[in-house]
Amino acid sequence: MKTFIRLLSVLFVTSFFSVLLWHYFTHTDVAANDPDKVKQNPAKSNDVAASDPDKVKQNPAKSKENEIIQSLLAIYTSKWKKQEDNIKFFRSLLRNNSDAISNATVTQDNSPVGKKITYDGDFKRTQEVTPALFRLFPKESPFKYAPWDSCAVVGNGGIIANSSCGKQIDSSSYVIRCNLPPLNNGHERDTGHKTNLVTANPSIFFEKYHALNERRRSFVEDIQIYGDALLFLPAFSFSRNMAVSLRVIYAIEDININGPRPVFLNPMYLRSLAKFWRAQGIHSLRLSTGIMMVSLALELCDNVHLYGFWPFGIHPYTHQKLSNHYYDNRPVNKRVHAMPAEFKALLDLHNKGVIRLHLEECKY
Repeated sequence: MKTFIRLLSVLFVTSFFSVLLWHYFTHTDVAANDPDKVKQNPAKSNDVAASDPDKVKQNPAKSKENEIIQSLLAIYTSKWKKQEDNIKFFRSLLRNNSDAISNATVTQDNSPVGKKITYDGDFKRTQEVTPALFRLFPKESPFKYAPWDSCAVVGNGGIIANSSCGKQIDSSSYVIRCNLPPLNNGHERDTGHKTNLVTANPSIFFEKYHALNERRRSFVEDIQIYGDALLFLPAFSFSRNMAVSLRVIYAIEDININGPRPVFLNPMYLRSLAKFWRAQGIHSLRLSTGIMMVSLALELCDNVHLYGFWPFGIHPYTHQKLSNHYYDNRPVNKRVHAMPAEFKALLDLHNKGVIRLHLEECKY
């Protein structure tokens, strides 16, 4: 009977938390979506509101955000303990569903000449593997030596600024970064610089490098910062991605400078991953790069640590305003990604001892 009552309590808290998150991300006003409009000290704004009732209604979104942050901190386990049984169970679920080691990237092993690969973002389009395309694929999985001892998955959230986590991140066996982030000009103190895998959203190529249709040397020189890391390209997500991804490969080959090694994300893996997370309650047009890389890390590493994952405009401990990214304030596309549900899933895994979510300043 006590177990049943305890279960009901857990279900109630989980449901309440989900409703809070949903309400925040679907009903916030401009102030919630623009961190520059959120004051640094919410406690002071409450004092002003108390002395002037007419100001209470001016920014309800900020008070909602504070409520959600406090709810998060109430269930966030800061005294974290690794749970081996939970890790083994969750990893087995992922491997049975997706098998990242064999399927995360397109290789000559899993994609022979003549195979028709279906784009994961456009099911009506396929790409036949020609001999020329086949030669661009690695012969075997780049993850054949997994598992590594520890993975650091570094998100680009504003929370990583001033975190002093750089040394701790660089001490990891394998470091995964998202969307070609800057690592110099002082950022390395917080982000580190070691990189074993970095993803690239094609929008970066279009917006920053003119789709590589013009001069390409600046692009090739810029990515030298990632050393010989794997460069994940979602070539098989949409047909326009394929064209620009091929130009990325040709630019690296033509200029002949040692640097990242381009590989294509396998659309079959991405579809299976989306199906897996839908079963866990994440319903979105596309998974975010962050949760894709966390999923990958859970199969590749025995210990998974997350940095820069916090989808709010206020720091949970300092109450300082945060930009959307540690290097810019470009907004997240909430119509495509289900960020509230994704963060809740990661928080659940943290509390179960499966991953370690770092929200505090590092003291390495």
